Amino acid sequence: MKIQNVVNGPQNVSSIILGCMRMPALSVDEAAKMISCAAELGINFYDHATVYGEGEAETRFGDAFPLTGLKREDVILQSKCGLHFDRGEFDWTKKDILDSVDGSLKRLKTDHLDVLLLHRPDVLFDPEEVAESFDMLEKSGKVIHFGVSNVTPGQLELLKKYVKQPLVFNQLQLSLDQSQLIDAGLYINNTTTDRSTDRDNGILDYCRLHDITIQAWSPLQIGMFKGCFVDHPDYPELNAVLAKLGEKYGVPKTAIAIAWILRHPAKMQAIAGTMNPDHLKDICDSTKVELTHHEWYELYLASGKFLP
Repeated sequence: MKIQNVVNGPQNVSSIILGCMRMPALSVDEAAKMISCAAELGINFYDHATVYGEGEAETRFGDAFPLTGLKREDVILQSKCGLHFDRGEFDWTKKDILDSVDGSLKRLKTDHLDVLLLHRPDVLFDPEEVAESFDMLEKSGKVIHFGVSNVTPGQLELLKKYVKQPLVFNQLQLSLDQSQLIDAGLYINNTTTDRSTDRDNGILDYCRLHDITIQAWSPLQIGMFKGCFVDHPDYPELNAVLAKLGEKYGVPKTAIAIAWILRHPAKMQAIAGTMNPDHLKDICDSTKVELTHHEWYELYLASGKFLP
């Protein structure tokens, strides 16, 4: 497992994060085995959100963790707040942030979160209110580090005008299929393709300039919820290159796809959302691979892109 230090954030964290969104499908015993499996593979970072199973993911983890024999200080617990599909709104108000953290702590059976992220932007957010809630959470010891998820440079600048704490993470979608973080910078001024469209105001470069670590979510997905491109019949060229490089490095195709993300000099983390131990092992094998400059481009082009 690759270990990295986050600027202004937690130290000695695994490059692979176990995303716990699907954990409610497991029994408590199965969840304990999954957490233990992740730990055995070198993962020490676990990602949650209040919206995952409407709190059930955190509850299952909180019930299962004591069965693993792991110590609380040996893991990084991260949760996200602000999404309320049940009531049809996103909410970054002070009350909701504070209530959400208290709920997460109760469900996870811990006295603090190592990391709190603001989940997708509340377009009505008041940055001063966010700042007040962060100050209270930090002072009380309930949260150590802070960050965001799916947030633009302008929104980050607005937050940073008032928030005292460093914003050390931004969760963003990235995969060989969904590479829009990278595309616009390559196809600049190119009117022959919509890949030149700047969809995020240069958030990748912004994060690198401001020491914000990107956590790539859905790193194997087609779109948001259309399945995995590995072994998918619509991606024959990409899978051929994944297979070729997998054979070269002695790892599964899945590992090569994740290695493509980890090879980027932004030093991202990748979130593995699987609850299958074998699949998780395949993903973790990515940290054994250091793709060459040429191989990174070979994969990018095989995913359907072209050099302008």
